[in-house]
Amino acid sequence: MQKKLIALAVAGLASGAAAAQSNVTIYGVVDAGYIYSSGDAGRLRTGTNTFSGIASGIAAGNRLGFRGEEALGNGLKAVFTLEYGLDIDTNQGIGTGGLNARQQFVGLASDKLGTVALGRQYSPGFNASARNDALDATDMAIQSSLSALSGMTITPNSPARFDNAVTYTSNNYSGFTFSAIYGFGESNLGGYNNTSVYDNGKAGVGLNYANGPVNVDVVYQSRTNVVLPNPTPPPFKAPGSDKSINEWYVGGSWDFKVVKAFASYQAMDNNTNFRVNPVDDAKLWTLGVNAPVGPGTLAFSYGKLTLDRNSAPDGDSWGAGTMYTYPLSKRTAVYAAYSYFSNDKYSIPGQAIITPGLIGAPGENNYTVGAGLMHSF
Repeated sequence: MQKKLIALAVAGLASGAAAAQSNVTIYGVVDAGYIYSSGDAGRLRTGTNTFSGIASGIAAGNRLGFRGEEALGNGLKAVFTLEYGLDIDTNQGIGTGGLNARQQFVGLASDKLGTVALGRQYSPGFNASARNDALDATDMAIQSSLSALSGMTITPNSPARFDNAVTYTSNNYSGFTFSAIYGFGESNLGGYNNTSVYDNGKAGVGLNYANGPVNVDVVYQSRTNVVLPNPTPPPFKAPGSDKSINEWYVGGSWDFKVVKAFASYQAMDNNTNFRVNPVDDAKLWTLGVNAPVGPGTLAFSYGKLTLDRNSAPDGDSWGAGTMYTYPLSKRTAVYAAYSYFSNDKYSIPGQAIITPGLIGAPGENNYTVGAGLMHSF
């Protein structure tokens, strides 16, 4: 009898351990297509800039991810995400060029108090800018190109992923969700006597309201105590450093069923005297719509970027694009897209580069056309 009780107790412990194991999900996106880009090379170059070839991650960034959670009791659970970017056309990723981490974090999630996480994570500006663009976070998106290439961190691109970060995300309260992030700079520029713990930090807060057909995002992000590596010995820092680069953003969408409308406006204020970024100030606004056409979705987007510089003439760029996505199943879709950018002669060199052809120069008009296949799992 005693042996049976011991056996039952061991079995109960084993089943409890199994129940406490993490629930892990493997997910990813595989996307590739053909791209043709062409521009007149602008005032700083001769000839024509042209790219023709296969590109990956056009409609959605290629990735391989692992996410999991473990219930800890009393509405608390441990969570983690490990997500890595892949370039399937150039064979970059696992086993070759190394893993490019899109996000890596571990945290605790509470049914009542929200989620706290540590690691490389999306800032509020990443999710907000992706939600409020008719072309989403695609390589062909107008906001995506103009925001990243003007040095903004409120963008659906890598500058909006913060390393060494701690985040807090609230639960949803009647459609409202609050998020905050701080990324420690962890700089060591010429020795500890030459570094503040606040150097090169990144901070952001965001408020999202999503209820029925309405979505609204308000975001503020800042790069604090911006410092460049200094060629002179300690205790000197780069001249004009220790200043901030501040950004704010408001964007939204309204689903009218027949058509969904999008709009956003954002600005960047660069206070650094030692120019980490060639832009002093920048303003960017976008408008867009998408609508169901047959079984697929047709989207249009327009945006304009205005640069305000103290040491050089101001520059402007504008862009417009369209994309049609046709689902073959819930997980597989084909798409075709076109975008056009126009840079005035005072725009930033390399501005409005169309991925992946490095097409874009001051004073240049350029366009890109492409089509591809995307599968998610």
